[in-house]
Amino acid sequence: MTDTLRIDGRANDELRPITIERGWSDQAEGSALISYGRTRVLCTASFTNGVPRWMAGKGKGWVTAEYSMLPRSTNSRMDRESVKGKVGGRTHEISRLVGRSLRAVVDMKALGENTIVLDCDVLQADGGTRTAAITGAYVALADALAWGRDKKFIAQKAQPLTDSVSAVSVGIIGGVPMLDLAYTEDVRADTDMNVVVTGRGKFVEVQGTAEAAPFDRSELDTLLDLALGGAITLTEFQNAALEA
Repeated sequence: MTDTLRIDGRANDELRPITIERGWSDQAEGSALISYGRTRVLCTASFTNGVPRWMAGKGKGWVTAEYSMLPRSTNSRMDRESVKGKVGGRTHEISRLVGRSLRAVVDMKALGENTIVLDCDVLQADGGTRTAAITGAYVALADALAWGRDKKFIAQKAQPLTDSVSAVSVGIIGGVPMLDLAYTEDVRADTDMNVVVTGRGKFVEVQGTAEAAPFDRSELDTLLDLALGGAITLTEFQNAALEA
């Protein structure tokens, strides 16, 4: 792949600087403040012993997620959705995406009749907020599960986590495939894609859109290869955070 100069000097297959501050919140059973460059998302995991009424008695747990953006996480202030009186379609979509992504690596029977709610709050947005949310939420989830086992809500020998999961954006800008798009790149991308990948390299979700010209199979393969490479590095960051 031929490298072109990106606005921040990165190579086309290079992630932005990644940081994960595990245990950021003193209150939540699990938490992580994650940064993808200038994008920062606070992910908290709340553990409840019990499940929604519609799941009671089935011997399975539940994992769900909520995503939101602070009013001044972007260049100009947004009204809070609570003030508007309704949650927007984008917020619903991303909340469901985060929930699906985390459920993909959780054995609900091993979790037992317990519920974990993941809250992903965007403190600052510069592209890739949903992908950062997924990657950070996994770290918060892992700690919440450890808390549940320590409190004996989860069987000591149970293994609720079946794998790790992370996510990253890729896109084609001016005919050049690039990894982990910042906002200035995302808004001018010919093709924009978000890819959710497990630690074993299995795809959970691929969201791809041709914003301009349609993309062909070879371009799709290139983008997926870029995403897989980025996911390997993100998994290393997650493991390092959890081992610290």
